[in-house]
Amino acid sequence: MAISGLGTHSISLFFYVIFATFLHKDVMMHGERSRDVSAQGQNLVTNNVSVVEGETAIISCRVKNNDDSVIQLLNPNRQTIYFRDVRPLKDSRFQLVNFSDNELLVSLSNVSLSDEGRYVCQLYTDPPQEAYADITVLVPPGNPILESREEIVSEGNETEITCTAMGSKPASTIKWMKGDQPLQGEATVEELYDRMFTVTSRLRLTVSKEDDGVAVICIIDHPAVKDFQAQKYLEVQYKPEVQIVVEFPEGLTREGENLELTCKAKGKPQPHQINWLKVDDDFPSHAVITGSDLFIENLNKSYNGTYRCVASNLVGEAYDDYILYVYDVLTTTPPPTNTTISAFQDSRADGAPQKIDHAVIGGIVAVVVFAMLCLLIVLGRYFARHKGTYFTHEAKGADDAADADTAIINAEGGHNNSDDKKEYYI
Repeated sequence: MAISGLGTHSISLFFYVIFATFLHKDVMMHGERSRDVSAQGQNLVTNNVSVVEGETAIISCRVKNNDDSVIQLLNPNRQTIYFRDVRPLKDSRFQLVNFSDNELLVSLSNVSLSDEGRYVCQLYTDPPQEAYADITVLVPPGNPILESREEIVSEGNETEITCTAMGSKPASTIKWMKGDQPLQGEATVEELYDRMFTVTSRLRLTVSKEDDGVAVICIIDHPAVKDFQAQKYLEVQYKPEVQIVVEFPEGLTREGENLELTCKAKGKPQPHQINWLKVDDDFPSHAVITGSDLFIENLNKSYNGTYRCVASNLVGEAYDDYILYVYDVLTTTPPPTNTTISAFQDSRADGAPQKIDHAVIGGIVAVVVFAMLCLLIVLGRYFARHKGTYFTHEAKGADDAADADTAIINAEGGHNNSDDKKEYYI
């Protein structure tokens, strides 16, 4: 019975092959006419397939309003893969997924580049109908290769980074990012065998100290892969950043106090040398320098000037300046009773130089002197205008006298007239 059953199956397969061959010839006779008919306008419907190399493709032949016509599937070489639910082709990668009057669904596993092409769905009607399913095989690129012209770059210099996506189908697209900032590279495409491609993109950029430690990302855009990328962190060397910090005192620097400054310098590589100097003047003889610290005790006005901290490394040098101005010693005096002077003193800045007080006092003295001169001039003019001449009769007649004795005798007030004024007593 087993032998009989096997023979019956072989005979059935034989008749299927003969029938398929006959129908195939009939289709070829009507080939030109069937090619002019759009698949969308026919009862037979299929669809194109894109599949990644090594994965499984599903080929579908669907029939609308089927009238029990026979369906078969052909490969790009027009070899019958399936005739109804029978597989004449000896390729076990093709497997029947579903068969009915309205559908023939076939899977192709472990797809390779040789499987790419146009597959044909045939429906044996009068005239026969065909629909085409194009299988496109996608080959993902290999891991992106990042290379840089130099590993360490100094700030202000240009560097070049290349990213290569090898052996892909179709050609990959390469994008660049620096942190969150998109950048534009220059791409070259090289075509290999079997429509395979290698793409190389070159990125040129000028770096700054802010780019140190920032990631440069090469992103591969390809239909066969997602989130395919490689990244490299920039290593940028830059000259020092210098800052002078006042450790003491917290407020104004005054005579007799001490001064302590610290020079903070940061760079890549770290500064190997830090120097203190006084700009355009000699450094105080008793100033103490300990590493990056400067200490000056018992300040006085002769120390006024600009103090500079200079730091250097392999990239270059930088500096920061501190301007020292020594103010007078702060003294405590009782508040004045004069309201005007008190208001004036309150308006002065606490640390203003004392020469401003001398100037104000000199101005006040000048105003007072000027006012006194004006007063003297006014009084002099007043007395000059009210000055008079007073005459008496005592010296009348003395003008014609030859000497003083005669003048006295001749004067009306002399003793010659005394007789007129004699008084008699009885």
